[in-house]
Amino acid sequence: MSRRQILTLLIIIAIAAFSVSALATNIGGREGLVLGLDLAGGTNLVYEADFTGLEEGSKADSLKGAKDIIERRINAYGVSEAIVQIVGGDRISVQLPGVGNITEAEELVGRTAELVFREQATSGSTFLAAPVNVGDTQITVVDVTGVGIENIVVVGSMDSPEAEAKTVKTVDGANGANNTITVDSPFEYGHALDEPVTNVWIPATGTIEGEEMLLTGKHLKPNCFVDINQQTNEPLVRFEWDDVGAKLFSQITGRLIGEPLGIFLDNMLISAPTVQAQIGASGVIEGLNIGEAEMLAIQLNAGALPLPLGHWEDGIFYSGPAASRTVDATLGADSIRMSLIAGVVGVLLLLLFMIIYYRLSGGLACIALAIYAVVMLMIFKMVPVTLTLAGIAAFILSLGIAVDANVLIFERMKEEIRGGKALRAAIESGFSRAWPAIRDSNISTLITCAILYWFGSRMFGGAMVMGFALTLGIGVLVSMLTAIIVTRTFLRITALTSVARKVSLFRP
Repeated sequence: MSRRQILTLLIIIAIAAFSVSALATNIGGREGLVLGLDLAGGTNLVYEADFTGLEEGSKADSLKGAKDIIERRINAYGVSEAIVQIVGGDRISVQLPGVGNITEAEELVGRTAELVFREQATSGSTFLAAPVNVGDTQITVVDVTGVGIENIVVVGSMDSPEAEAKTVKTVDGANGANNTITVDSPFEYGHALDEPVTNVWIPATGTIEGEEMLLTGKHLKPNCFVDINQQTNEPLVRFEWDDVGAKLFSQITGRLIGEPLGIFLDNMLISAPTVQAQIGASGVIEGLNIGEAEMLAIQLNAGALPLPLGHWEDGIFYSGPAASRTVDATLGADSIRMSLIAGVVGVLLLLLFMIIYYRLSGGLACIALAIYAVVMLMIFKMVPVTLTLAGIAAFILSLGIAVDANVLIFERMKEEIRGGKALRAAIESGFSRAWPAIRDSNISTLITCAILYWFGSRMFGGAMVMGFALTLGIGVLVSMLTAIIVTRTFLRITALTSVARKVSLFRP
């Protein structure tokens, strides 16, 4: 056995072992695969829309726009199988399969993801002159110079990751006579006199063609992604501006060198890095854990909701869903059990056919097929792909499709053996002659997948098309690897043993 064959076999074993290990361990808080609403149920959230300020003719379009954005947020790759529907003309129903954390679901669906950049006011910061108690709506500071209505104040330590260490509020009023600041809502946490400072933030602006403009997330390109800081090993979100945003960002960072630039998401301070140099077309957002960074990237790429979603109560609009409940599986246990039995029987018949008709070659193909199955399930878990009953049926069907390449190869091998070639020569000839047909058929399928995914990403409600295309494309790629590499390696190794002399084991 050559060194190359040994190395290939070890890689195959390592991939199979990793796949089995991934299926058996906790990934992203998931012990097993994510099952769809039909198999495991999930969470149903219902949001009411706030049409305040919208013209009558634009309400329906705004609601449809909100529905589309929610679909993109929770189903970025088309594989989550979530159901988003408009109900009654003023509500949106969101059904999320397998979601156990309702709070996390509400965060992803309902937040507006309004990203705003702010700079410190002229006064910069001022110390507390009196303690702040829970429930207070007013604070007393040493100096209110530079504090204005709708400014943002951050009371406490900005560097602490704990929510209790800092409070972010909007200024409703400032009184220079007694140095008090009135804020928009009561304090949830108390703050003592020995806490650092009260930081005052104003919107960061620039000038484009003589017009003063705010720097907000609306100028971001939809290509934000999560990266890792190579120095601190902490997650960060990289973003890129459009032409207007790049000019504003360059102006603002140019005048704030050595000063902090506050990054606020929905009026909550995410981070306040000190500007080191003038920056133009791109930047980063730090101070998040990996889960928060991933969620922020999705929200920023999907865009802000065109209207607030929440619920009405006594004429007052509050954030959060009007109703949230756990929903049961849409299919009965008997239907699921019978469908799975049918799938298992189908797979067993496939394996039995391969072994009976192609004998030892078919047995090796079955082992390769098992590796294909665990690799596919590992990918489903890590993406994650939500498995519905239809998805499971498609996966079982893909097992049958995956052996197509092996069938072409084995038929070529049988012809070469009948022609008098030795097993090793027949194996090499069978693979080389079958490869053009395998390659062309799979490339045509991958092209179809790419077209479906591209159209699905641009169609309203095309998430299921995207999911089907992505899943099928992954299956085709993995099946090519298992047929060309795994099965070939097994046959080559077998050809070096004494079994190779028994030609009847490889053809009827």
